[in-house]
Amino acid sequence: MDVGGRWYLPVPQVCERRDPDPSRMQMPQGNPLLLSHTLQELLARDTVQVELIPEKKGLFLKHVEYEVSSQRFQSSVYRRYNDFVVFHEMLLHKFPYRMVPALPPKRMLGADREFIEARRRALKRFINLVARHPPFSEDVVLKLFLSFSGPDVQNKLKESAQLVGDEFMNCKLATRAKDFLPADIQTQFAISRELIRNIYNSFYKLRDRAERIASRAIDNAADLLIFGKELSALGSDTTPLPSWATLNSSAWSFLKQALKGLSVEFALLADKAAQQGKQEENDVVEKLNLFLDLLQSYKDLCARHEKGLLHKPQRALHSYSLMKRPASGTAGQTREPESVQQLESRILEQENAIQTMELRNYFSLYCLHQETQLVHVYLPLTSHILGAFVNSQIQGHKEMSKVWNDLKPKLSCLFAGPNSTLTPPRSPQDGVSPH
Repeated sequence: MDVGGRWYLPVPQVCERRDPDPSRMQMPQGNPLLLSHTLQELLARDTVQVELIPEKKGLFLKHVEYEVSSQRFQSSVYRRYNDFVVFHEMLLHKFPYRMVPALPPKRMLGADREFIEARRRALKRFINLVARHPPFSEDVVLKLFLSFSGPDVQNKLKESAQLVGDEFMNCKLATRAKDFLPADIQTQFAISRELIRNIYNSFYKLRDRAERIASRAIDNAADLLIFGKELSALGSDTTPLPSWATLNSSAWSFLKQALKGLSVEFALLADKAAQQGKQEENDVVEKLNLFLDLLQSYKDLCARHEKGLLHKPQRALHSYSLMKRPASGTAGQTREPESVQQLESRILEQENAIQTMELRNYFSLYCLHQETQLVHVYLPLTSHILGAFVNSQIQGHKEMSKVWNDLKPKLSCLFAGPNSTLTPPRSPQDGVSPH
């Protein structure tokens, strides 16, 4: 966010003191710039569920509501999308130098089931990233959002945020942030930004492929189910056979009986494939989306950082130079005492504003350094994602292989019957060459 003319990235706040629990108020030993969190510690902070509740019909539109349940606060509250919007605004107001994940878009018209489900998943990712973020997790705004069950939660959130200033005004280390920064912080920032941009691009492609893999499993399930139903339909066909075509052979009757029984196994295969697809959506695709949301919030913060760096300081210095000019140009002229005092007061105010801007710039860099660390704390999530993908593939193929093996002996019925000269096809293991 733009602070004093420079943009800096949000960071887990180690200096916020909002929780009465003394153990939560301790900063890491040594340099407070350095975070001491692990991924497991962050994930253990809270798990928040966001579920759709039955639609309520308004006069013109259907209102979608969500049940938001927090393990940490042992709470369950109802929230609408606009409540999330106000909560998001309050986070940006209080933590302008931290990574605040973006909200999914609001779509007023044509919100079908697929869109509503995608938005529910995105809101769940958003609130879990916020609930596990070090400074956010200890702030009263989060507690209100997750546990306040009274009326008008939006005004309650706004009131709580208006009572105090932003993080810079409440952090005891804010004015000394420069003392903790490495000398090459700008170089480190540029390198980190490039690295995280590359990581984002690769994970974006991985997510797209994972979505395709999960989608193929679900499509495969639908195809297997239809395949089995068509076999069943063949086996249930009651069209009489003309004797001149069958030549008194009962082969078709035997085939129909065998085909009809195969639909059960194909339905089971379809169920296994669908389970695998859904599991990969939840355990692989959603985790990739969670990590992408975090990386995107870092990229957004970098953009805000650069925007403020280019504009705000120049405006402040320009204003300051305009005020100084008349003061020096009229040094030998007589001016009204009140007018001189007013000008000097304005110059002093502007000098104080520029000094505060510089302090905010350094604090913004301090936060940016911490937020960069936080992104790296989340990097081991990659192993969780790959582990879930591999386990899903192993389990899915193992279960489907068992059903296919159970199905194979039933194929012998297709080659049975009086005067049948057909034999079941051999498997590759039988060592028979097709040539």
